[in-house]
Amino acid sequence: MLGRRQVLAAAAGALATPSLVRAEETTGVTAGEIRIGNIMPYSGPNSAYGVIGRTEQAFVRMLNETTSFAGRKINFLSYDDGFSPPKTVEQARRLIDQDRVAFLFNPLGTPTNNAIQRYCNQRKVPQLFVATGADKWGNWQDFPWTMGWQPSYRTEAQIYAKHLLAERRDFKLAIVYQNDDFGKDYIAGLRDVIGAERFDKVTKTVSFEITDPTPDSQILSLQSSGADVLMIALGPKAAAQAIRKVHDIGWQPLRYLTNVSLSVGAVMQPAGAEKGVGIITSGYLKEQGDAAWREDAGMNEVRAFVRQWMPEADLNDSNVVYGYGLGCTLRQVLTQCEGNFSRENILRQAAGLREVALPVLLPGITLQTEPQDYRPIQKMQLQRWDGASWVRFGGLIEGASV
Repeated sequence: MLGRRQVLAAAAGALATPSLVRAEETTGVTAGEIRIGNIMPYSGPNSAYGVIGRTEQAFVRMLNETTSFAGRKINFLSYDDGFSPPKTVEQARRLIDQDRVAFLFNPLGTPTNNAIQRYCNQRKVPQLFVATGADKWGNWQDFPWTMGWQPSYRTEAQIYAKHLLAERRDFKLAIVYQNDDFGKDYIAGLRDVIGAERFDKVTKTVSFEITDPTPDSQILSLQSSGADVLMIALGPKAAAQAIRKVHDIGWQPLRYLTNVSLSVGAVMQPAGAEKGVGIITSGYLKEQGDAAWREDAGMNEVRAFVRQWMPEADLNDSNVVYGYGLGCTLRQVLTQCEGNFSRENILRQAAGLREVALPVLLPGITLQTEPQDYRPIQKMQLQRWDGASWVRFGGLIEGASV
């Protein structure tokens, strides 16, 4: 017969074994690392966004040199999809089925994330903080494993519409939009605030395919409509081309530009800095070129990071600042996990961000999520291009309730 001490020891061992097994079976997690997957367009028509992935890789290198998460380092696997949805599917399957990552972090693009959203949710793999502001990423009811990060494009468009109605009583509106959920959200947001009946009367829309070489023909078509207001809802390369074309043909509408294409280095300078004077966009991130942040502690942190970890980067490219903000968000979520890196707990922590301040966010803007609120950032501030930098004006604005 076993003695009392032996019985107790055996019982303790039996209780401990399941937790050890669970730890060993946590997908993407070993005793020494956490595997995280990322998909970026390092090539193709939207390769300007590739700097986001490179910034995140540099941020992870910094984390691995300076800290650990419950004794673990991060193995950050970032693959190129060329902004091609079939390639995104291929890379997502590679990351999930072969590399067995714990979760996908900040994969970029609306059509590309569309292509893998159902797959990630069926497999119960967190598809976290996707690099796209499509309104659909807040749909926690139908896709609980997918979450956005930046303000939604629809919210952003609602903010522009509020400004437009305050500025002009009468107008004719033209919209050039990328023909996917990204571009269509701008139409929806403007319609929300202007009103469907009036919107249909005063608006001309022209779509742009990501494979089109330039938006020149679309701009000429919109000019001929007699519009005096233009919304440019295009990615960086096409947005720069549109800004240049509008200027070169002598068209002078009131111009609004999607926030995803406000980069000085990737958009405004290639377009011709003087050609974009007066354009209005919105912001939620601090900009390197804004004199207000010249001695800002948060931006000084970013500058120090760039000097040490990616000296080849151009701080005038807002995508660097964006990538740094995502790196900070990743650090926050992993810290909140407190050593439990199961997919369920990673999602739980991502949906439990409480007024998280980041060094790159504008004053008054924080990350806030709930299990029934997957929109971490919902406030923005308008800003106008003066030929050298974006100049903020007015206060923080939220979109309209729809």
